[in-house]
Amino acid sequence: MDKDALAAWAISNGWRIVAGHPSLTKPSSPKEAIVRMVFKATVVTVEVKKPAGKWEKVAGAPYGAVEPDEETGLPRGLGLEAIPSIRMLMQENKDRMVFERMRGPAGA
Repeated sequence: MDKDALAAWAISNGWRIVAGHPSLTKPSSPKEAIVRMVFKATVVTVEVKKPAGKWEKVAGAPYGAVEPDEETGLPRGLGLEAIPSIRMLMQENKDRMVFERMRGPAGA
């Protein structure tokens, strides 16, 4: 997968762009990213925000080593499966985005 394919996958699976990075947000604070993907020239890294507010790299791989898993859809090679509750967090973010669209832009 390349940068564009990873970004498209992330957006379609509940990630949103926060501070220029595809990110997953806290359920209680949807504007605060807690997991993000950082795209660099030849690699993508996954970072998790520590309670102290610092970002910690938990995984990374060259774009060529990242490919979608046929069963789960998660990109293999990024270590997302090693992050506890990543699927649940992605689903919560995706559900929140769907409900925001249903309410409309004015929150009506």
